[in-house]
Amino acid sequence: MQEMKLTESYLNELNDVQKEAVTTINGPVMVIAGPGSGKTRVLTYRIVHLLKSQIPPWQILALTFTNKAAREMKDRIEKLVGQDAYKVWAGTFHSIFARILRVEAHRIGFPNDFSIYDTDDSKSLIKEIIKSMNLDPKVYNVGAIRSRISSAKSNLITPKMYVANNELIEQDKMNRRPMTYKIYEKYLERCQRAGAMDFDDLLLQMFRLLYQNPDNIREKYQQQFKYLMVDEFQDTNFLQYEILKLLSIYNGSQNNICIVGDDAQSIYSFRGATIENILQFANDFPEVKTYKLEQNYRSTQHIVQAANDVITFNKKQIKKEIWTDRLSGNKIKLIKGMSDTEEGRMIANAIIEQKNRYSLSNSEIAILYRTNAQSRVFEEHLRRQNIAYRIYGGLSFYQRKEVKDVLAYLRLAVNTKDDEALKRVINYPKRGIGQGTTNNLTKLADDNGISMWECLAQIQLSPRAKTSMGKFVGIIKEIQKKAVTEDAYKTALLAVKKSGIIDLFKSENSLEAQNRIENINALLDGIQEFVEDDVLDEGEDINKQERSLSNFLQTISLMTDQDNDNDQVDTLTLLSVHSAKGLEFKSVFVVGLEENLFPSYMSLSSPEQLDEERRLFYVAITRAEEILTLSYANSRYQYGQMKFNDPSRFLEEISDDNIESSITIKKKPEFATPKILGKFKPLSSNPTTPLAVGANNFQANPSNDIKIGQNVLHLKFGKGFVKSIDERRVATIVFENIAENPEKRIMLNYARLQILHD
Repeated sequence: MQEMKLTESYLNELNDVQKEAVTTINGPVMVIAGPGSGKTRVLTYRIVHLLKSQIPPWQILALTFTNKAAREMKDRIEKLVGQDAYKVWAGTFHSIFARILRVEAHRIGFPNDFSIYDTDDSKSLIKEIIKSMNLDPKVYNVGAIRSRISSAKSNLITPKMYVANNELIEQDKMNRRPMTYKIYEKYLERCQRAGAMDFDDLLLQMFRLLYQNPDNIREKYQQQFKYLMVDEFQDTNFLQYEILKLLSIYNGSQNNICIVGDDAQSIYSFRGATIENILQFANDFPEVKTYKLEQNYRSTQHIVQAANDVITFNKKQIKKEIWTDRLSGNKIKLIKGMSDTEEGRMIANAIIEQKNRYSLSNSEIAILYRTNAQSRVFEEHLRRQNIAYRIYGGLSFYQRKEVKDVLAYLRLAVNTKDDEALKRVINYPKRGIGQGTTNNLTKLADDNGISMWECLAQIQLSPRAKTSMGKFVGIIKEIQKKAVTEDAYKTALLAVKKSGIIDLFKSENSLEAQNRIENINALLDGIQEFVEDDVLDEGEDINKQERSLSNFLQTISLMTDQDNDNDQVDTLTLLSVHSAKGLEFKSVFVVGLEENLFPSYMSLSSPEQLDEERRLFYVAITRAEEILTLSYANSRYQYGQMKFNDPSRFLEEISDDNIESSITIKKKPEFATPKILGKFKPLSSNPTTPLAVGANNFQANPSNDIKIGQNVLHLKFGKGFVKSIDERRVATIVFENIAENPEKRIMLNYARLQILHD
């Protein structure tokens, strides 16, 4: 092989470590690429270097996780080496293995022109199997069974291994689904009989092909792909790594495999990714040469150092020290809201300030949150400030299907003439009222010039459909009755329970279903907040603040009407941290940094999951190029109750040298860290915090007892002094613990205030 001279122009664009990683083409290579360190350039230039070293392009296999990444890689290579770029085998695991299986599938009992089942095909087949086994479809939820089968395949667990695994069987029994293994067995049989593979099979059957090695097929592909490269290796699952090992170890010798990734950015365990793959790579390939890309070209010094501080608290990691030569820049800002609503308002104000001070466009700013359900409060405050935004990779909160479904029940209860709401929920969740019945109702209503609801008593139905219709009408009438005697939150809570929507998602037991449940809970929390909101904003008319369900629905309708405006080009980005990986923005706001939220409450009992939450925070803060703002709220509504969370432990792990703040965060013993805090200046010598007030020991006095000059306690804002009360019973109260705008106008008709007696 002809050795390349290191004077090639493309090599001059690399720093010393990048150059070594690119030019070391023989044997196993591990490139640990920190955030903003030029990972994509190294991967691309390494392929260019192979091609310029006279390696045939068809001997190069580059595996990525998205088709977009593969296309961009080929486009970049094409600019340097020409059309040979498109002869390189570059693509996702699934697309490359499907390509191979199209040639070799007959060797493992599948036709080469096998069908590929998408999600709907898989669900349809599983549903058919459940029905044929006379199992209860409500218990054996199709989504849950499909997820279970997918997990088994990704971990190389066959039906025989499944039934022999006591832990899996016990889990299924606890979920009242003991026949899951049998469904799995029948599903594989039916796929084989139909000559079909689902997406998981594209990996599983590739493994079978190499592992069973009919006609020495493994050696064929080991010799063809003499140079393997894998992008984002920390995101590989168990099965993907097993396939890579079969491809890269030839006759006992290690092939030329290069993995590129960052253990500190391993955040997809819920998809089956395992950090152990990258941590164990050096053990599996003892001759490996490791290169650490530690120079960050993206972020300023304060941001980079904060990331280093945080990740040192993880025990399992490949040690590295990220650095940058961008030494100037702003310190990290820290914002504390007394509530999540105030956090949203303060973030919106901070965005306007940054836009004015630094001449930032909306597109240069992002708000990152732990769960998609958190977007609601930020959307509302951005709209109030006329800041255009988009939800990256998803829908605006009030456009999400499950949110619109619940709102449709409420709309119908308030106004039974709302035909669109009725059509949306008359058979959702499914209750045996078919599309034909809905069509007949629509025609009958049109013919008589009345609403569909008024036609329900007139339409001819089968006995079964009549029973189902009667139950539906009963649900709506029960919600209507509740709305007369109870507030909007209690009415909405009844609608959610009686509709069966929550039960439907609970039975699915999937990540997507859990996200939908979180969105519904966020909607309920928003309604509860609307009911209990006692603060009158500057210039706001008290007469517009009626807390009825119809007024809430009107407020939402006016707000969501803005969703139809698609002409905005310059938009701020709202997204979850998981969706933010690989992106960067000049200014980033990481919000909701509280215990039980970020880190998630589901992670606190597991050291491994807590470490992943910390890696997720690491990814969040390293998305920022120049300005990083972290925020949290003292209180927020959760499940209809005011909850008080401690500030996230991750805030304590950032050095005082990189934070600009006057906020005191008290270190809690239950998650004490070895670092000395001492970095936040207290607001006063004897601060009062509303966190000392709990929902259990707080007792509100009747609003008529509130007088000028009294000291009072507010559940969200803490201790305050009643400065004045006007003729409309709006009190101006000065709160001790609020640094920004301590005066709040509180509507006493809705207020919950406890009088403090000296």
